[in-house]
Amino acid sequence: MTFHLEDARFGGSPAVIPRGVAHFRLPGPATTREFAFLALPRFTLLAFSSAIEPLRIANQLTQQPLYRWSLVSMDGKPVESSAGVRIEVDHSLVPLGRDTTVIVCSGTDASHAADRGVLNWLRNHSRQGGGIGAICTGAYTLARAGLLGEDAPAVHWENQPAFRELFDVEPLQQLYVIGKKHFSCAGGEAGVDMMLALITRDHGQKLADAVAEMCLHARRRDAAVAQKTVYPSTMGIRSPAVARVIAAMKANIATPLGQEELAQIFGRTPRHLERVFKSVMQETPKSYYLGLRLQEARNLLSDTTLSILEIAIATGFNSRASFSKAYKSRFGTSPSLLR
Repeated sequence: MTFHLEDARFGGSPAVIPRGVAHFRLPGPATTREFAFLALPRFTLLAFSSAIEPLRIANQLTQQPLYRWSLVSMDGKPVESSAGVRIEVDHSLVPLGRDTTVIVCSGTDASHAADRGVLNWLRNHSRQGGGIGAICTGAYTLARAGLLGEDAPAVHWENQPAFRELFDVEPLQQLYVIGKKHFSCAGGEAGVDMMLALITRDHGQKLADAVAEMCLHARRRDAAVAQKTVYPSTMGIRSPAVARVIAAMKANIATPLGQEELAQIFGRTPRHLERVFKSVMQETPKSYYLGLRLQEARNLLSDTTLSILEIAIATGFNSRASFSKAYKSRFGTSPSLLR
């Protein structure tokens, strides 16, 4: 059974308070915190639901309207997720009160998912003192609107190369961040961790732990936890020197390091580097390095509108022809066909 608490201040959008067996007692009544989830076309369903469900569960456990949310789209019409599932929304880009926090939910095609109307709406809301957040690639929209300030956002590791190239901002490698002007998470299940952190701020650790248990989220992760290790953890034990070389490769995509430079980082001769690297990675340093550069190029082709020549230069190739040849050899198709 579910009941709703209507509130005209929020356009009639109800606070969802399902009934359940588990219960958490708060010391007294609490102020309702309001969110508006802006779903952009092709938003990621997992990241979206992982952010909303902890709020719903907090309401259910306490049987209080701790959180209320509405769903927003650019035109007030249903929005299709990247999985093809369409959701109904409550309203379009109507003005919201300053006590409402807008969370931008995006997914694929993030670099141009929001139109000018969305950017202006977000700027106006921020200018009036409203809170701003982002889920998954929603940080692209915050960056386009000029709302990042000095706080770097958390962006999914797959989208970091494109974000770095488009906005000249180094995105955070961690799961989520709660900054001075905005908060953001990298997507996936990181939305649960981020919302648990917000619930902790609002109502304490014990309620957040109870929500985590209801989510079967046994291992709560701190904001600073890395999304993805630079190399497999077992490899770091087997060969720290190879791990150092891979980290250097990833840090030097646009201007690739030569074999001698990599050997210096490794601490032995190029020949010794070749032998050890191949035994650990089942691939030569040259081939592995090329694969890293081409994967970054693939991300840029998918997530940006940079020209093929610009992408070639950004990934260390000296011409479009050499880049296209290497790309086709690795992926079986030309970059122009993917674009």
